[in-house]
Amino acid sequence: MKKVTAMGEFPAELPRRRSSDASARPAPAEAGAATAGSRFRGPARHYAALDLGTNNCRLLIARPQGDGFAVVDAFSRIVRLGEGLATTGRLSDAAIERTIAALRVCADKLKRRNVTLARSVATEACRRASNGQAFMERVLRETGIHLDIISAEEEARLAVLGCHVLLEPGDGPALVFDIGGGSTELVLIDSASPVPTVKDWHSAPWGVVSLTESVGGVTGDTAARAATYARMRALVAESFAPFAARLPRPATPPRLLGTSGTVTTLASVHLKLERYDRAQVDGLIAPAAAMRRISQDLAGMSLTERAELPCIGRERADLVVAGCAILEGILDLWPAERLGVADRGIREGILRRLMETA
Repeated sequence: MKKVTAMGEFPAELPRRRSSDASARPAPAEAGAATAGSRFRGPARHYAALDLGTNNCRLLIARPQGDGFAVVDAFSRIVRLGEGLATTGRLSDAAIERTIAALRVCADKLKRRNVTLARSVATEACRRASNGQAFMERVLRETGIHLDIISAEEEARLAVLGCHVLLEPGDGPALVFDIGGGSTELVLIDSASPVPTVKDWHSAPWGVVSLTESVGGVTGDTAARAATYARMRALVAESFAPFAARLPRPATPPRLLGTSGTVTTLASVHLKLERYDRAQVDGLIAPAAAMRRISQDLAGMSLTERAELPCIGRERADLVVAGCAILEGILDLWPAERLGVADRGIREGILRRLMETA
């Protein structure tokens, strides 16, 4: 049976899998849908989606296949574009250099793969930075990539479009969330139709980078770490309050699906993986109580202890606790018993739109 890998094909169905207390449901293949960006000439019908976030730079190149698509190339690098943004209001020189280096890799892949149609989007860091426009002009000059700064609403809709197929079957509204580097998007959807209807949405100004930089890292002794985590939780709850007041009380068990590095990392910890494996994580359904327990355990650890955990390491050790605080805030406002985990989102949403309108 085929497995899903970063460089492989999305099958019509993912294999069922189960950890000691978690299971995954089958996932349909990706389909396509709307919006054009930069055009590249080439004989092959390859499409590309680039998502430049506050923390990560991610590229996906695919070709149409049946009712979905097959991934032919992918790239992901932590660039921390938004590092220092919370205090200075600007993208730092070091962050810009790191990001442009990553985008040069992406530009090379776009050329080598003969991409026919591509869209490259930038999110919260570029939305907020006073030098965001100058940065994008430099990117275009040096890499040929035209970045499109999208609104928080479009970011939320693209994330839903890219991952909603992983929602558990059920009736009533469902909540889809995307914990980013600079913001968190919450989307209430009606999934009765093949393409879900957005009923309400909310963008909170806290992501793993912005929350960590505003509050400070979770360091010091046990008491200090607990106090910092409590402060993070309080800020998240405050930012979610307007949305929480509008949320309906579900008549059926609430369904919850998350897409982000936070949920995929916590899923890896839950599964006790020695190294990240997309085939085991994407489509996993984990008990919400277990994910909350892992969040609290990580918040109580020292930076060194977190860095020693497989699938976290030094790159994520300082930021993962902010993601845990945001996740717990989401579980507070939408108390689902199970949490769906998606290693797909904005890029897949962009590809679906591109292929539908091509």
